[in-house]
Amino acid sequence: MKTIGFIGLGLMGEAMSKNIIKKFDGNVLVFDINQEAVARVVNSGAIAASSIAKLAEEADVIISMVPRSEHVKAVYKELLPCLRSGKITIDMSTIDPAVSIELSHLVKETGALMLDAPVVKSVPAAVAAELGIYIGGDNAAYEKVKPVLAMMGNNQIHLGGNGSGLVMKILHNTLVAEIQNSVNEMLATADYFGISKENFNTAVSYGGGSNFYLTSKINTLIAENYDTVFSLENMAKDVSIMKAIMNEENLILPGVELVNHIYQQGLHANLGNEDFSATYKVVKDNIQ
Repeated sequence: MKTIGFIGLGLMGEAMSKNIIKKFDGNVLVFDINQEAVARVVNSGAIAASSIAKLAEEADVIISMVPRSEHVKAVYKELLPCLRSGKITIDMSTIDPAVSIELSHLVKETGALMLDAPVVKSVPAAVAAELGIYIGGDNAAYEKVKPVLAMMGNNQIHLGGNGSGLVMKILHNTLVAEIQNSVNEMLATADYFGISKENFNTAVSYGGGSNFYLTSKINTLIAENYDTVFSLENMAKDVSIMKAIMNEENLILPGVELVNHIYQQGLHANLGNEDFSATYKVVKDNIQ
C-alpha cells in the first residue's frame, strides 16, 4: 500500500486525515470542495488531488467521509470508473445502509471491494485518534486496511457483510437518543419540582440511573450551552434512518417513534445547528 486517498475534509474528516498523514509511511491524497480545508491538510503533509477521479486512479485505499447518502452517491459516481482489482474503498460516512449495500455491489463489479466503516464519538476523539469504528464488508479486505483504521481510532469491530457497520452505527446513535430523551424528561421534571440540575445529577449518581450521556453533558446543560459538538441536525438524520429501517422491516419500536418526533420538533424549531443536547429545550417545553 503506497497511497491513501481521503475525500471529505469536514470537521471529522480533516482531523481523521491529519492522523493518517502523521502515521502513514506513504502518500496521502486529499480532495474536498472546500479549498480552505484542503490547504490546511496540505500544510500538514498531504497532496491535493485535482479531482475525485484523479485521486481514485492513484490511491490503493480510498476513504470517504461526507455528510449524507446523496453525497456518498455523488462521490462514488466519480470513483467507480476509476476502480479496479486490488483497490479498497472505505466509506466512513453515516448513511442509509441500503444505499451503501447498493454501492458495494457496483464497486465489486469493478474488481475492487468496498467497506462501510462509520465512526462513533465526535471531533475531540477524531483529533486524538480515539474513534470507535464499526466495519461491514469483506473480512479479508478489512484485515488489509485494519492498520489504516487504527491510525484514526483506538477501537474497531468487524460486524459482518456490507451494511452491517452502518446498521450498528444507527443502532448506537438511536440508543444514545433514547437515553438522552429519558435524561431530558427526568431533568425537566426535576426542574418542575424545584430540584436543581446539579442535585439531580448527584442524586442519580447514588443509584442505578447514572449514564455517560448525563455525566458528560450535565455541565453544558446546567450552563445552557448548546455550542455544537455533534449537531442536532446530524443526530436527527441518524434517527430518521432508524425510523426508515423500522418501517422497511415492519419492526415495532415505540421508542424510535418518540425520539424521531422529538428530533423533528427540534428541526422545526430551528435548532438543527445547535448541539444535539438542545433537545432538552424541546422536552422542557413539551412537559408543561
